[in-house]
Amino acid sequence: MPSLLSSRIRNPTFAKKVVSDPASLIPYFKNGDYVGWSGFTGVGYPKMIPQTLANHVASKDLQGKMRFKLFVGASGGADTEGKWADLDMIERRCPHQVGKSISKGINEGRINFFDKHLSMFPQDLLYGYYTRDRDRNSLDVAIVEATAITEDGGIVPGASVGATPEILQMAEKIIIEVNTAVPSFEGLHDIVDIPNPPDRTPLLVNRVDDRIGKPYIKVDPSKVIGVVEATYGDVTGPNAPEDATSRAIGGHLVDFFKHEVNFGRMPQHLHPIQSGIGNIANAIIGGLADSPFKDLEVWTEVLQDTFLPLFDTDKLRFAVATSTRFSPQGFEKFYANWDYYKDRILLRPQVISNHPEIIRRLGCIAMNTPVEVDMYAHANSTNVLGSRMLNGLGGSADFLRNAKYSIMHTPSTRPSKKDPTGVSCIVPMATHVDQTEHDLDIIVTEQGLADVRGLSPRERARVVINKCAHPDYKPILNDYFNLAEKVCLAKGIGHEPHILSSVFKMHQNLVEKGTMKIDSW
Repeated sequence: MPSLLSSRIRNPTFAKKVVSDPASLIPYFKNGDYVGWSGFTGVGYPKMIPQTLANHVASKDLQGKMRFKLFVGASGGADTEGKWADLDMIERRCPHQVGKSISKGINEGRINFFDKHLSMFPQDLLYGYYTRDRDRNSLDVAIVEATAITEDGGIVPGASVGATPEILQMAEKIIIEVNTAVPSFEGLHDIVDIPNPPDRTPLLVNRVDDRIGKPYIKVDPSKVIGVVEATYGDVTGPNAPEDATSRAIGGHLVDFFKHEVNFGRMPQHLHPIQSGIGNIANAIIGGLADSPFKDLEVWTEVLQDTFLPLFDTDKLRFAVATSTRFSPQGFEKFYANWDYYKDRILLRPQVISNHPEIIRRLGCIAMNTPVEVDMYAHANSTNVLGSRMLNGLGGSADFLRNAKYSIMHTPSTRPSKKDPTGVSCIVPMATHVDQTEHDLDIIVTEQGLADVRGLSPRERARVVINKCAHPDYKPILNDYFNLAEKVCLAKGIGHEPHILSSVFKMHQNLVEKGTMKIDSW
């Protein structure tokens, strides 16, 4: 066994299970198996075994003949999950995914995708909801990445925790990939066992930096069929850069935070921040670096590169997530300054990072990006034109329903193939609803910020259109709302006015003519 690998495996029982050739484990996989992976937002995922299986399928012409039901905490790696999708190796997928190949398979009907709140997926897996058609409540094989194995057999995850504890608990057979291409993440995790109801007890997290568990995941060694060395790190790309639109959105939100602090609704250091992925999220965090706020705290799912400068300037006191999804340059900086960052970051399982009770107790500020928001503040996060799946709901609703401040931020328009402002992200009615009008407080675009707290539906519509819609669409949306209000009030059905025969005319025009700009209603 290589010396670096042996230094990472400090338990003799697991050391004896080291397998030099990953291909020797292929016979343990059968067509139709229920397979679990570690991983969350494309980091901490297994690499060697999925690649070996993909090469086996390709070389033996088994495309479509060796397919698996794949369960991952969120998304796996593009270099592994994408390859499986290309080779038609995924029959079912849950609960979140990212990548052109897998979304293509979902939208072509080849992959049965089940979309679920990320806080609920691991516990529902344990409940047996996803294995109820089997004669046993288990996964056939789990493949998980570790960066070390402790003396007492604890698995130390890498850059993410996700649903790894529950996947290990559910698995009949386990393969551990010990990744020696990255540093050991020992000490960066807080893992707690959560019994199923009715034996569940309170989670005693009152501050973001409260530790309530252990820094590793315990696993039954009798289930481990092999330990493999992983020889390359997480394959991530650059984070989406800021642009003028995202900076404007970030500016509106920083101004709103100042307003809330001035009115005494937030302390000077704000509340713990949850931020999604993408250029808008980057711009918001970048805006906080230039703001007067200090001693910030983060309770979120994923840490991106833009959080590192906040640490460097001492603006950010502590951050909790279930994943550190840095760019290659971000990981390089993270590893180079490990001793500085390691005492300021804690990675927890997604059932904790996304737990509704804790989010509500801490009073989190939740900020996420939708596909579209309608004038009554319903948000679509998943299905373009109501049908084409993007990535899945993720954890946005875990936070937005339970946060103190529930914020959706989006550009007011996106380009279509024919029109640079051909798609309005503010619409009369969302074509699919993931977050309802009852859950959202703030809608913000580069045009402005709509505070819809305490407003009736018709009041919300006026504020959302006039504050957030692009100038190309503001008159179109106001014409629809005025017409719908007149027609529905005349009939005595005017609480939330809609004309069903017309409400999706903008969307239909996009399909037929490549733009949402219609001539009339």
